[in-house]
Amino acid sequence: MKIIVIGNGMVGQKFCEKLIARAPEDLELTVFGEETLPAYDRVHLSEYFAGKTVQDLCMKPMSWYTENNIDLHLGDPVIQVDRDGKTVTSFDGKQFSYDHLVFATGSAAFVPPISGVDKHGVFVYRTIEDLNLIWRHATVARSAVVIGGGLLGLEAAKAMLDLGITDTHVIEFAPRLMPRQIDEGGSHVLTGKLRELGITTHTQKNTAVILGNETITGLMFTDGSILSTDMLVISAGIKPRDELARKCGLALGHRGGIAVNDQMQTSDPFIFAIGECAVHEGAVYGLVAPGYEMAEVVAEQLTGGARDFKGFDMSTKLKLIGIDVASFGDPFIGGDEARSIIYHDDHKGIYKRINVSNDGSELLGGILVGDAETYNKLQQICSNRLAVPASPVDLIVTGGGSTPGAADFELPAEALICSCEGVKKQTIEDAVVQNSCESFDAVKKCTGAGSGCGGCTPMVKDIITATLKKQGKAVRNVICEHFAYSRQELYDLAKIKDLHSFDEVLDTLGTGDGCEVCRPAVSSILASLWNDLIIKKESATSQDTNDRFLANIQKGGTYSVVPRIPGGEITPEKLIVIGEVAKKYNLYTKITGGQRIDLFGAHLNDLPLIWEALIAAGFESGHAYGKALRTVKSCVGSTWCRFGLHDSVSFAVRVENRYKGLRAPHKIKSAVSGCIRECAEAQSKDFGIIATEKGWNLYVCGNGGSKPQHALLLAADIDSETCIRYIDRFLMFYIKTADPLTRTATWLNKMEGGIDYLRNVVVHDSLGIAAELEAQMQTLADHYECEWKKAVETPELRKRFTHFINAPETKDPTVAFETMRGQKKAAAW
Repeated sequence: MKIIVIGNGMVGQKFCEKLIARAPEDLELTVFGEETLPAYDRVHLSEYFAGKTVQDLCMKPMSWYTENNIDLHLGDPVIQVDRDGKTVTSFDGKQFSYDHLVFATGSAAFVPPISGVDKHGVFVYRTIEDLNLIWRHATVARSAVVIGGGLLGLEAAKAMLDLGITDTHVIEFAPRLMPRQIDEGGSHVLTGKLRELGITTHTQKNTAVILGNETITGLMFTDGSILSTDMLVISAGIKPRDELARKCGLALGHRGGIAVNDQMQTSDPFIFAIGECAVHEGAVYGLVAPGYEMAEVVAEQLTGGARDFKGFDMSTKLKLIGIDVASFGDPFIGGDEARSIIYHDDHKGIYKRINVSNDGSELLGGILVGDAETYNKLQQICSNRLAVPASPVDLIVTGGGSTPGAADFELPAEALICSCEGVKKQTIEDAVVQNSCESFDAVKKCTGAGSGCGGCTPMVKDIITATLKKQGKAVRNVICEHFAYSRQELYDLAKIKDLHSFDEVLDTLGTGDGCEVCRPAVSSILASLWNDLIIKKESATSQDTNDRFLANIQKGGTYSVVPRIPGGEITPEKLIVIGEVAKKYNLYTKITGGQRIDLFGAHLNDLPLIWEALIAAGFESGHAYGKALRTVKSCVGSTWCRFGLHDSVSFAVRVENRYKGLRAPHKIKSAVSGCIRECAEAQSKDFGIIATEKGWNLYVCGNGGSKPQHALLLAADIDSETCIRYIDRFLMFYIKTADPLTRTATWLNKMEGGIDYLRNVVVHDSLGIAAELEAQMQTLADHYECEWKKAVETPELRKRFTHFINAPETKDPTVAFETMRGQKKAAAW
């Protein structure tokens, strides 16, 4: 069977994957792609600007096509289809015959007919090549405008921020942002969140003309107003790529797109169309999940199955610029047809709306902005018509309780759990029962569930757990398939058995060769247990690049240098040394929110020389690269501030020096404020200390980031020694019991009993382990060693910091810099 696929985008690649999985006999699969790159992840395209490479975004490496006997032709689009002769001809003149032809040509960016779209500085946002053009122009732009306030437009706005353009505007023709997904209330909250990030939104704006001679200088709108800008990104929607189908006489939809039936057949029964180029019952689906379902349908059709495409639930959960946005069912139904329940919190930036039937028995749809943790449950209740609680408001106002999972209600076997891969609940249960897949990774590998956007991951885990319990099996939160232990169990076993390396742990407690999940987790455990150097022996290869080179790799392939400055206190002499080092090695310098001075743009070869100079001046590693204590921020306290109650700087220095180098499941931040005015922002840290008239208040389990959470009061009005003891206990209890990559806030949220339980353990010693925890922390503190000092003093370790093994003096020739505000910055890749 000869099958030709026109298009190597996400849906075209997924079709190949699904077809090969069915292993039809005598399959000859040929794929033509217009771009020179194999299929890549367009859903996360903006991450290209955040540091991901083309290879990171690729769906499958080139070797995958070869290994599966797929004849892939990139940069060579099909330009002619002879339906009578059943052949295609490519741009390069290649001609192939087919038994079945699949159009997966996708879509192109829709560009409104605005005068001036051909000016220099005007771009669309669709392909890697588009992003490269944007990247180059952004280096000379101070402001940017994005036309389009939908999903793609907001992603493009995020890209502008990632490129360092802080003056970014979004123009939307409709009265609100994301008009297809959210209502006015949701748009209001989303607009506020964007404003906090520095993005200005303009709704109900119709662009009349793009100003400028050859290069854009601004936009004029139909209301006569003008907005100046240095660049414009148009992301106003998509249009199906149907020009080849039109040329060969296939039937099209009224507004374009290749018309298909429920079997995804076009007007020619030997030709199928899938993804954004297809129009099914008048609808063109602009999301990848329906395209994957279409690919499944065609793969079934071609291998003797009888699956049909019956439309697609467009429920969506997204993370837009760090903001949760979700909609499900009919998000807008109201009036006489439904009753809406709305929770709106402008202070926290949260908007939730659910629509229930007039009799209150059925959930019809909803919108979530700012907090979408309950999305999975709500979407399942809606799509499966499950019973609604007597008080429907409980569905969106949980009173701060834990988020319900799949185990809290019974889903039907046909419930669609992973919409990206079309995986149903029954499929997951079968994988657990019939294929002995008893972990998320095993189920993901077996079914594909959770391998797309990942939004269904919590629900998949719940179903696995529930299925195992039904079988009478104990449910264990193991690290991965190579270790049948939780992180806490591995921690204890490694200590009891005196294991000091990943290989020792694997040989003694695990199976196989390990993976990208267990290697960093075990290395973190060993570092926490023994305070050994993370860089020594094979530990370095078990960690990620940052730990391997004791530095964060930055854009452009250079590294950062972050010396520790305890409490943010530094002498003029040390400031001069930092300046001299920065000048000698031409490093970009930046004072951070953590009260340190970061130096960026270091070549790998220079890292030991830079640190040699810094260590000679008394600096130590700041551990900005590791899952360890980062900084202890402080205000000036009673030494200088007339409001200060205690010497917050001295206490911050003491705290930072005690816990420096401490390895943990995730990074740890701290702060000390000298009074309740909280200038050090201690309540946003993993542990924060605030001076009171009687001593110190100790707060724990706060964090900033994408989901900020205030720390909670653990103990009040305690003296300095008691405060240190409680911190010892708190940190060691966290290190011993938290899952890998879990911040203290998430750890507490999952803890049964919450802060009350934690307070009983730490303050009241309810488990009788307080002395043990304090002793363990003291041992770690006693064995502290600066990782960079050891690295520069050990020739064997120092050899690691070379770009070319055979030419250690040669620097990475691909690294390039540009100048910005008198300092260097990494040139665009």
